[in-house]
Formats: sequence, C-alpha cells, structure tokens
Amino acid sequence: MIIKVDDLSGPEVASLIAEHLQGMNLHSPPESVHALNLEGLKKPEITFWGAWEADQLVGCGALKELDDQHAEVKSMRTASQHLRKGVANGILTHLIEEAKRRGYQRLSLETGSMESFEPARKLYENFGFQYCQPFSDYIDDPNSAFMTKEL
Repeated sequence: MIIKVDDLSGPEVASLIAEHLQGMNLHSPPESVHALNLEGLKKPEITFWGAWEADQLVGCGALKELDDQHAEVKSMRTASQHLRKGVANGILTHLIEEAKRRGYQRLSLETGSMESFEPARKLYENFGFQYCQPFSDYIDDPNSAFMTKEL
C-alpha cells in the first residue's frame, strides 16, 4: 500500500468521499454529520492522503491543523471492498507519524457514538486515543464520540 498526498481531483477520490458521506448520513442524523465533502477537504489547513494498491484507491485520511500544536483526523475511510485488510491501520499510522513530524503535540478526532461506529472507535482506542470533551468548534452531541491522543 502506498499512501500519498492527493489533490482531490480524481474520480476515485470523488467516489470514495461520496461513499464516506453516504455512510455517515446513513448512520447519523444530519445535524451530527461532521464529514467533509470534496470542497470542504480542499481548505489550506487540510492535507488529504489517498492509500493506493496498484491503481485502486483502498482508503483515505486527512489532517486538519487546528493550531500549531493540535491537529484533527478527518475523512478516515476504507473502501468497502477493502475492509479488514489493514488499510485503516496503515492510514492511521501514517497520519500519526505525519502529525509528529509536523510537531503537533495532540491529535484529536470526532466519530459516531452509535454501534455502527464501534469498529472505528476500537481502532482509535488501539492506537492510544482516549475519550475527551468536544474540542475546537464541536459541541456536546450524544451522536458523537470525541477522542484525543497526546503525541
């Protein structure tokens, strides 16, 4: 698997982000969906990576700089046909290493609190993320789980 910065212009990325948004909207009420669309991911404070195996996009993830010490994990997604192959582990490892390289002291994220998000929460727990209060512009929401990791 090769993980590389992506400019969000390819059809594979558009398709995976559409799958991501569809999944978020399927399992969360609209007011609790914090996933970004393609335009939202093109902001200067966000870096987006695609994970590729040959010519197939197998997953993605992004970092959003909140300040010079703190970043947020965004748009973590494994393509549905590549689940349980270690894609998410590889992407999250890459994002954590990049956050450390950039000098961030903390990495945080928001994910769903419902049962369908349990695999994601377990992944983050396995990487040392701990539950926390809402951060940045988030507000307390029973449909959201907030997690953070000291780097």
